[in-house]
Amino acid sequence: MPQTYSKRSFLKTSLAGTLGLGIFSGNTFAGKANKFCRPEVPAGSIFLFQGDSITDANRVRTDIPNVMGQGYAHAVASRIGADFPEAGFTFYNRGISGDKVYNLENRWQEEALALNPDVLSVLAGINDVGDMINDPDYPAIQPGFEASYRNILQSSRKKNPSLLILLGLPFIYPTGKRAEKKELWESYTEEKQAFIRTLAHEFDALLIDYPALFQQASKRKPIEYWIGDGVHPTLFGHELMAREWLKVAATRLEFLRIYL
Repeated sequence: MPQTYSKRSFLKTSLAGTLGLGIFSGNTFAGKANKFCRPEVPAGSIFLFQGDSITDANRVRTDIPNVMGQGYAHAVASRIGADFPEAGFTFYNRGISGDKVYNLENRWQEEALALNPDVLSVLAGINDVGDMINDPDYPAIQPGFEASYRNILQSSRKKNPSLLILLGLPFIYPTGKRAEKKELWESYTEEKQAFIRTLAHEFDALLIDYPALFQQASKRKPIEYWIGDGVHPTLFGHELMAREWLKVAATRLEFLRIYL
C-alpha cells in the first residue's frame, strides 16, 4: 500500500482492491454505484452529529474536530476514521444536553450550516416530549417542533443539495418518576417518531429506528442494561446505536458495508 496520499489525488489501494468496496480517485472516495449507493463521497468529507444529550455524551466543548464524546457518535467516527484514514474524513459532534429542536434551530447557522457537512446525523425530540409533559404552557407552542425540525433540514439541503441526512427516532422507556406518566411519555414520543418518519420521506433521509433496535435488544437483556435511566443509553446501548448507524448509512455509502 502506498505510504503517502495527497488531499487532491488518491491512489487505488490494495485495501480497496481486497475489499471490493471502493477506490480513491481524484477528489472522491467512490463505492460501486447502484441504486442503493451514492456513487461517490468527496475525499475530505465532513460528518456532523447533532442532537441532545444522547449525542452530546459528555463531549468536550471545543471547535477542534474529531472530539466526539463518549457515545455512539464517538464509536462511529473512531471506526470510520481508523479504517479509512486515506479518505481524510472529518467528524464533528455538536450535540448539546437538554436541547429541544428549537434550540437546534437557534444555533443551526453557526453549528451546522457553517460546518457545511456532507453527512448530517440528527437525533432529537425526547426533550420536546419532556416539555410537553412537564411544562403546562408547552402545548400552545407544540407546532413549533415540526416547523423547527423542517426548517433545519430545509436550510441544510439548500446549503448542500447532495447532503446525506440520517434521522434517528427518539426513544423512551419510562422508569422512576417517568413511570408515573408512562402512557403520556410513550404516546407523545410516538407522535414525534411519526413526524420524523414523514420528514425522512420528505427529505430523502435515511431513518434510524433506535426504538426497534432497543426493543429487540431487550429480548436478550432487560432494557436497563441498554438504557440505564430510560433515556440515556449505557455503554452497551451506545455500541448498539453505533452499529445500527453504520448499518443504515451503508445502504447509501457502500464502502461502509465493511461493517455489515
